[in-house]
Formats: sequence, C-alpha cells, structure tokens
Amino acid sequence: MKISVIGYSGSGKSTLAQKLGERLSLPVLHQDSVHWLPGWRERDPAESDGIVNAFLDAHPEGWIIDGNYRKMAYARRMAEADKIVCLEFSRLTCLYRVIKRWLTNWGKTRPDMGEGCTEKVDWAFVRWVLRDGRSPAIRQRRRALREQYPEKYVLLTRQKDVDRFLREMTEKPS
Repeated sequence: MKISVIGYSGSGKSTLAQKLGERLSLPVLHQDSVHWLPGWRERDPAESDGIVNAFLDAHPEGWIIDGNYRKMAYARRMAEADKIVCLEFSRLTCLYRVIKRWLTNWGKTRPDMGEGCTEKVDWAFVRWVLRDGRSPAIRQRRRALREQYPEKYVLLTRQKDVDRFLREMTEKPS
C-alpha cells in the first residue's frame, strides 16, 4: 500500500502518516524532515527531490509520505499512491492544533521535523495557516488532483472522518 497524505498545515498530516505507518508496518517519510535543515534553513530543492525519489525507489512495495511539497517528486508520489488522503480542516481547528503542538513541543524538535528545528510559531506561520496556505492556487491544485485521481482521492474534513478512515484502513478483513 502506498499512501500520500496532503492537507493544510496543522490538520494532522504527520500524525495520521505515523499512525498508518505503525499499523500497516510501512515506512514513513515526513517531507518536513527532508525540507528543513538545522536552524530552519531550507534544503536545496533538487537535493530534496532526490531524497524523496530515493525513498520511493527504496520502497516499491509500499510507503506513507506526508507533505504538500510540489518540488519533491509530487507528480510521481500522486501517480504511484494507492490513496491520496487530503486533510482539509477549518482554519480555526488548524490554528488550535498548531498552537497546541507548539506548547506541547516547546523547546524540542518533533520527530517528523528536520533535525535542529525546534518547534516555533511566528506571525508568518500563523498567516500561512489562516490565509496563505489556503490560496486559490492551492485549492485549485487540490481540485485538479481530485479530478485526476477520483478513485483514490480521499477528502477528510473532520477528526471523526480521520478516525473512521484509520479504522477502515487498518481493520483486518474477516
């Protein structure tokens, strides 16, 4: 099984990817851990793309990848995925989760983040969560993806939907 998890910042992409990886015994790649170098420096896009492609090549039997990055083997990830799971939670839900994550991980680096990137929230990120990360261009890319891959595109807009999806994906057939 190959699953790409995309969605808004703070919607729970990394958490869902981790849970799916554990329950399905599949390797997980968090694209934030590829993109960010220590001190919140951005990795060269070509190098990031190479890392993601190498991960895909190394795991032809299955994987879970979370992240929206379009310069990291995006077309390949979407084409190869058996499921494209899109988390589109409300602005306030995402902001609440971002603040909760920040408080929970104060002074630490999350396991799904680049090494040496201690948890932070600044006004640029708040603006991204509430406005910029929901631009018409981003929404249009998601619509195009849903139209291109309707048989494997799964839209989840509430935690209840995520919980049900996780149960359905990890239940053993009787």
